[in-house]
Amino acid sequence: MTHLEKLAAIRSLMKEKGIDAYIIPSSDPHISEYLPSHYRCISWTSGFTGSAGTLVITQNFAGLWTDSRYFVQANEQLANSGFELVKLKVQHAPEYVTWIKDQFTAPATVAFDGNLASLAVANSVKSILEPHGFVINGHHDLLDPVWEGRPALPTKPAYTLPVSITGQNTIDKLTAVRATLKAKRATCHLISSLDDLAWVLNVRGTDVKCNPVTLGFVLITAETAVLFIDAVKVSEEVKAELASYGVSLKGYNEVQTTLRALPAGERILIDPKRTCFATYDSIPTSVEIIEDMNPSTMLKAIKNEVEISHQRQAMINDGVAMTKFFKWVEENVATGNLSEMSIADYLKDLRAAQPGFKDISFDTIAGYKDHGALPHYKAEEHSNYQLEPRGLLLVDSGGQYETGTTDITRVISLGELTQEEKEDYTIVLKGTIEGSMAIYTKGTRGYQIDAITRRPIWATMRNYGHGTGHGVGFFLNVHEGPHVFNGTATDIAIEPGMVTSIEPGLYREGKHGIRIENLVVSKDLASNQFGDFMDFETLTICYIATDLIEKSLLGKEHIDWLNNYNQWVYDSVTPKLTAEEASWLKEKTKAI
Repeated sequence: MTHLEKLAAIRSLMKEKGIDAYIIPSSDPHISEYLPSHYRCISWTSGFTGSAGTLVITQNFAGLWTDSRYFVQANEQLANSGFELVKLKVQHAPEYVTWIKDQFTAPATVAFDGNLASLAVANSVKSILEPHGFVINGHHDLLDPVWEGRPALPTKPAYTLPVSITGQNTIDKLTAVRATLKAKRATCHLISSLDDLAWVLNVRGTDVKCNPVTLGFVLITAETAVLFIDAVKVSEEVKAELASYGVSLKGYNEVQTTLRALPAGERILIDPKRTCFATYDSIPTSVEIIEDMNPSTMLKAIKNEVEISHQRQAMINDGVAMTKFFKWVEENVATGNLSEMSIADYLKDLRAAQPGFKDISFDTIAGYKDHGALPHYKAEEHSNYQLEPRGLLLVDSGGQYETGTTDITRVISLGELTQEEKEDYTIVLKGTIEGSMAIYTKGTRGYQIDAITRRPIWATMRNYGHGTGHGVGFFLNVHEGPHVFNGTATDIAIEPGMVTSIEPGLYREGKHGIRIENLVVSKDLASNQFGDFMDFETLTICYIATDLIEKSLLGKEHIDWLNNYNQWVYDSVTPKLTAEEASWLKEKTKAI
């Protein structure tokens, strides 16, 4: 079926069922950012492959609401699909709901599949439309009846990690979650989010590309824990190990039936941002619902010393791969045989050669020249630039290792630098350094680190449209909360042990893009009469190019930080490099 045929089939079902507007979110029953093929509904329906967006279909209009990261991509991918791009003014805002309100009058019916919409999204739809007399139905799946050859749910094995890797056993993690339940007077707790499930049970899988998770739900009470998972994915050995922790198994599709059977008087804690509407709607009205963040979300955000130690080793291995990669690019770019897609494949191969490698942590962003100005660009056959010995190359990439998750962005010059490129690069680097050097009081929020990082960029009346940093999991999702460094950050304090990216940028559409990203771990620094102070330890180990720098724009503290950082990179990775590679890196890390 073409996208136009799919759209026609959906509209036919809408007409049959009396639906005026149909909403398709980019999600799954676990409210995941990255989706298994079975749940890539927006991609199948419209052709748009970005990780954030919402489709709205009426009989007269079909639109994709997404943010500025995806405008160029969406315009290209939606061509001849029957869908139009609607540009969000505010990232993640439910602006499509207001649009629906303005298009129809009561009692118009608005529907969606409650397995794809979070409770928070469903509440936004209801709160805006119901007061105007709209009828809301969150139990319509209009895609499955028309999706020919829909991919099945994955059935690859789940496996457990030893405490030597995780630093904390499953029993202790369940105990920590139960302590929070007791404090909130909850009698049970449902975990829908896959990263929380993975952390609590020390379970990993390969159900979602780039994310080492397995599809499932966990229901925890004061005495029991039930993992809802496809039985074919659990070996007898894993089943026995989970049983030793007091974890029993039920089928993946049994979770909503189990919730419907909860006895009156139970008090269940669920995370409204990480639970789908259909699951929420399965809970009987006789059961009290406590809406709060999953206790495990904060617990897993604070890495223990074993995890941090492993993460440091993963960074060394990742730095070795990155060093080999940039040397190879520099030495081969003049051949004309390198492209954005081919260098991404080569970088994956270099990572795969490192100890403990499992997968990349997201699709590599290799943006050459003006493609670097697209923060979420992914090269495809029709857009795949050939590299030449001129212009800037931005590479944002990462790896999943059994000992940690990496995410790094670097920019290098392939030749013929302009003054504008040098100034933009240096100003962004200055922001990365100031964020990395920050000393802050305990209780500091992410928006404060965001402002510290942006200050030298704002001082030149430049800016960037994305957040400064996101939390990163330990051999888990590359984007993990609850903490973020951005101007609209939630009220989450930075705690010791949190791993976060610092990644300011600067983008000139049609010209070039700059982003320099390291991961840092927050740590206690000192206490005195003025309070408790913290700072960051930089984890990422890969040289920062110095040939793009306009030195006059840096202060002595920035130059000292950069020289010390590059020397540390050299010392850290050279034991794993050949003599030729070490010699090349020595030149790249010379003090400026």
